[in-house]
Amino acid sequence: MPRVSTKPVDMDTIVSLCKRRGYVFPSSEIYGGLGSAWDYGPLGVELKRNIKNAWWQANIQERDDVVGLDSAIILNPQAWVASGHVQGFSDPLVDCKACHMRWRLDAIKDGKCPSCGGEVTEPRQFNLMFKTFAGPVEEAASVVYLRPETAQGIFLNFQNVLTTTRRKLPFGIAQIGKSFRNEITPGNFIFRTREFEQMEIEYFVKPGEDEKLFQDWLKARFNWYLNLGMRKENLRLRQHGKDELAHYARDCYDVEYLFPMGWSELEGIANRGDFDLKQHSKHSGKDLSYFDEEAKQHYFPYVIEPSAGADRSALAFLIDAYDEEEVKGEKRAILRLHPTLAPIKVAILPLSRNNEEMNKQAKNIYSMLRKSWMVQYDDAQSIGRRYRRQDEIGTPFAVTIDFQSLEDKMVTIRSRDSMAQIRVPIATLSDTLKNKLDGEAIEVLPVGGVMWKSEEKAGS
Repeated sequence: MPRVSTKPVDMDTIVSLCKRRGYVFPSSEIYGGLGSAWDYGPLGVELKRNIKNAWWQANIQERDDVVGLDSAIILNPQAWVASGHVQGFSDPLVDCKACHMRWRLDAIKDGKCPSCGGEVTEPRQFNLMFKTFAGPVEEAASVVYLRPETAQGIFLNFQNVLTTTRRKLPFGIAQIGKSFRNEITPGNFIFRTREFEQMEIEYFVKPGEDEKLFQDWLKARFNWYLNLGMRKENLRLRQHGKDELAHYARDCYDVEYLFPMGWSELEGIANRGDFDLKQHSKHSGKDLSYFDEEAKQHYFPYVIEPSAGADRSALAFLIDAYDEEEVKGEKRAILRLHPTLAPIKVAILPLSRNNEEMNKQAKNIYSMLRKSWMVQYDDAQSIGRRYRRQDEIGTPFAVTIDFQSLEDKMVTIRSRDSMAQIRVPIATLSDTLKNKLDGEAIEVLPVGGVMWKSEEKAGS
């Protein structure tokens, strides 16, 4: 169903919904919180897991040329020397001379502090890596870093994967994992945080074939968001200018989303050339080149890197799905999440919590459906209030068990998006829901001559 509300959603609305309904909580809240740290609640953890599963299915499960990996968070520190992070992974930082707040240089307008309008200092470089120590003694020899990206663990395992899987170019290695960056000015809810999760692929290709395959990845990654219900008008591809490109990059695009604060990066897709494997070969003394059996020569593959943020994706999908409309003079807030992403697929709603036989039947249906999907049993308050509650958390379908169900062994399925209702036999309920959750549009068709005409009747 198309979005009804024409008013863009603001970030405060999303933050409020996330806290109220259990998507995202401020971390360490009972101790006053910690700047830009967030905990995913019961619904949020399901949404994020569904996003990661959908990414994994599209990029590993459904492809023959990409395999998975889960590398360590703490790597040998020399890996970060080789990659250039120790020397060059930094942002320009300025201090306000009046209020002493610190800001990334790109947050400054007209040379004034965004907080108080005061004058700021000249920029200086600030390394974004979190430094810690491995072992009992805090000394220079035991310095290690929390990884600022997942890519380097993939490069370090290039030969291991090549040997064990016997892959030939082109092929990719993918992983999902936590990364850490000591951001100067994190913010905009879960958009920019110091601890975040990446979904990243390093796709190794023969030099000369990189440009075509780069374009293929641009299309595939852009379409992934569209296939999960994100509106096309809120997405765009933006090519980096020459002044933005990393010194080793041959090309780079961002998939950008129209967040409440404006167009911002959702995912980056870069052609990294052969920089990474060359650097690690040079610094480690291990040969990470690829032997091309057809050409009978060694060379360093070029690398195409699609790198997406699981947290930013969750935020974008929440914003894109949020809608409001008026029903019978009352506001209805809806999360029109794609069924693949919805935390709860089906709500089980017995019409009366005081009828023992009805509750037994509802519990049996709940036990049956939970083997296939995340479902929720909800018997608190009126049926209308329960519908609204499930709409707001994004549940695609609700199954209502009423007094007539005890006689005819049929239940009502109600669609979140259209509010249409159909009556189906309990015996075929699982198959019907599977069709609906797989994308078949729900139709208002009576089964056996019985159908609820409206929510008002359902709540009577």
